[in-house]
Amino acid sequence: MTPDSTSSPGYRPRIADRELTERLAAAGAVVIEGPRVCGKTTTARQAAASEVLMDADPAVPQTMAVDPRLLLEGLTPRLIDEWQAQPDIWNYVRRAVDDRPGLGHFILTGSAVPPDDITRHTGAGRMSRLRLRPMSLFELGRATGQVSLGRILRGEPVPSLVHDLPLPDLATLVCVGGWPGHFRRKSDEAALLANRDYLDEVRRVDIRRVDGISRDPERVGRFLQTLARNTATCASLATLARDAGGADHALSEETARSYLTALERLMLVEHQPPWAPHLRSRSRLRHAPKRHFADPSLATAALNARPANLMKDIPWFGLLFESLVVRDLRVYAQAMDARVYHYRDNTGLEVDAVVDAGPGRWAAFEVKLGQGRIDEAAAALLRFADRLDTARSGQPAALAVITGSGYGYQRPDGVGVIPVGALGP
Repeated sequence: MTPDSTSSPGYRPRIADRELTERLAAAGAVVIEGPRVCGKTTTARQAAASEVLMDADPAVPQTMAVDPRLLLEGLTPRLIDEWQAQPDIWNYVRRAVDDRPGLGHFILTGSAVPPDDITRHTGAGRMSRLRLRPMSLFELGRATGQVSLGRILRGEPVPSLVHDLPLPDLATLVCVGGWPGHFRRKSDEAALLANRDYLDEVRRVDIRRVDGISRDPERVGRFLQTLARNTATCASLATLARDAGGADHALSEETARSYLTALERLMLVEHQPPWAPHLRSRSRLRHAPKRHFADPSLATAALNARPANLMKDIPWFGLLFESLVVRDLRVYAQAMDARVYHYRDNTGLEVDAVVDAGPGRWAAFEVKLGQGRIDEAAAALLRFADRLDTARSGQPAALAVITGSGYGYQRPDGVGVIPVGALGP
């Protein structure tokens, strides 16, 4: 599978392009949601016939006060960009969808969930939601897609291949991230600076804008650093509050929760929920989610880390690599109506990612930065599979270890090995 190549000149195709086309054919309006600068507006413009910029057009506030329906006039699909800047437009879109024949009338984009979520519930049956994330390695042109997640979920074995991605290059990909705007930047250093500026804007402006609550930018910055240190873990809210507060600046769990909620509304932090299979062992499932930034580059930006820093801290690099893989799996899984979970039980057995597309279509993955831990990861996957009641959960379509580089192949025990640079949708 390759992203749609029929886009306008200069546009880098996204896996979500096809999703957007399919959703426009099935609903009156499509809502594209995702963190700021992940490419929502540009992606929407590939399908839109007209547009209104709700946060940038100076005529919008006056039109909203006079007759908001005027903003909906134009060729369809009509793009209503950053609709949450004027949340009342939601109900007018809903009514227009009800009144107009056919489907695919509007595309709404948004970088934040409005604090009053009640109006959004009225979109049931009318609005289709599409989550857009930063670009995967495949979309960036840094992964070949020789190993397809779709084919893995159909039970096809991992083909024999080799994909060398030097560790310093992988560290750079983690730090630069999948932000589309970086294609216009002249150097990786410029991209790293842009990422730091992004988070600075978040802690000073965006986090207040999302719910109107005034917060100390320094304390928000410390909380972002704590999330960065605990990326791809199940760290409790109490742990995050204690770590962010430090010895001299106590941070209550309530305050930490409000920070986390605001960051989730900005779609900068995304939980990886636990998978709840049927077990035949006496193990007890743990139910805490893992937390990831929308892109691992935000974690490195929060701590002002560069690729060289990751090379000196391999354990943290490994967690960031896991976040990168989860980001990519989410992009690929969403296109096939699947979700990405993790597994953890009371015996300490963990599985980094479980992609579930329904009965008989799920696969479990361990993520290891280096080839030296493949045997350990494969053993964990086999123990995990042995604990499942497959009569109820279904047989896994695949068990596989995703690595930073090296050979791809199917082991004699049935566990696949996939270099991340070969993984695709």
